Amino acid sequence: MADMLRTIFLLSLGWATPALAEILPRPPVDVDLVGELRTVKALHEDTLLDIARRYDIGQDEMFLANPTIDRWLPGEGTEVILPTRYILPAAVRKGIVLNVPEMRMYYFPPSKKGKADILDVYPVSIGRMDWNTPLGGASITAKTRDPSWRPPASIRKEAEERGEPLPEIIPPGPDNPLGQYAMRLSLPGYLIHSTNKPFGVGMRVTHGCVRMYPEDIETLFPKVPVGTKVQIVNQPVKVGWFLDTLYIEVHPPLEENQSHADLVKTSMDLVNAAWEKRPLVLNVRALRKAAEEKRGIPVAVATAL
Repeated sequence: MADMLRTIFLLSLGWATPALAEILPRPPVDVDLVGELRTVKALHEDTLLDIARRYDIGQDEMFLANPTIDRWLPGEGTEVILPTRYILPAAVRKGIVLNVPEMRMYYFPPSKKGKADILDVYPVSIGRMDWNTPLGGASITAKTRDPSWRPPASIRKEAEERGEPLPEIIPPGPDNPLGQYAMRLSLPGYLIHSTNKPFGVGMRVTHGCVRMYPEDIETLFPKVPVGTKVQIVNQPVKVGWFLDTLYIEVHPPLEENQSHADLVKTSMDLVNAAWEKRPLVLNVRALRKAAEEKRGIPVAVATAL
C-alpha cells in the first residue's frame, strides 16, 4: 500500500494548475519535496507583483526567484520563474506549520478515510524586525468572520507618532486591517488573518501577526477546526530527499539572524546529518552556490550511495 501511494504521489507531480491556493498530494514519509517549478510569460501590463498574486506567491519569494527581472516592468513575453516547488520544513506533518524566514505556511489536514492525503501551501506575511512573529508551539483558539479590531496600545502609540491616530476599535469593513477572516492563536495577541492590503503578502510588514491573501484564508478558514496545532519554526535552510537525490532550499535569514557564514555552516550541518542516516556523495560547489544565492528554490546537492 505504501509503495502504491508513493507511486501515485510521484506521478502526480506533473499536475499543477494556477489556483487560489496550492493544494498538493501529501508525500510519503521518505519524500520531502512537493510541488513543481514552473515558468510563465509576462503579459504586457504585468508587474512581478501581479504575477505573484495571480499564482498565489509571496512578494519577496517572487523577487528572489527572479533576481535579474525588473519587478515593475518585466516586459511582455519575459519568462518568469514560479517558485512552487518546496522542501517541507523539519516539523511534524500535522496541523499548521509556519516557517518564518520562508514566509510560507503549510496546512496538513487530518486524514479522511477513502481519500488521498493532501496539504495546502500558502504565502504569508510575518512580523517586522521590531515586531517579531513568535516561534514555538501554539494552537487555534477561536475563529471569527468579519472581525472587529482593537489596536493594542503599542500599535496606537506608533500610529500616533506617525501622525495617523487610530480609533480604539475598527469595525468590520474595507478599512479593517484584519479583513474578513481571523483565527486567534493561543499566543496572546497574535492572529492568522486576512488583509485589506494584499500586495504586502510575502513580506515582513506586520506587527507579529500572520497575514494571508484574502482568497487564501477564505479557502483555509472553513477547513481548520478550533484546537488545530500550530508549529512556528525558523528554518532558512531546509534539506530533503526525493528518490536518491538530496536537495537544499535556502532563504535569506531574518535580518536579526543574518550571516552568510552561518548559512553555509547550517547547510553543511544539515547535509552531514542527512549523511549519517543515508551515505551520500556531496556536490560542494552546488551547496555553496545555493547558500550564496538564497533564491528559495530547491537545488540538488547530493546523491545517495
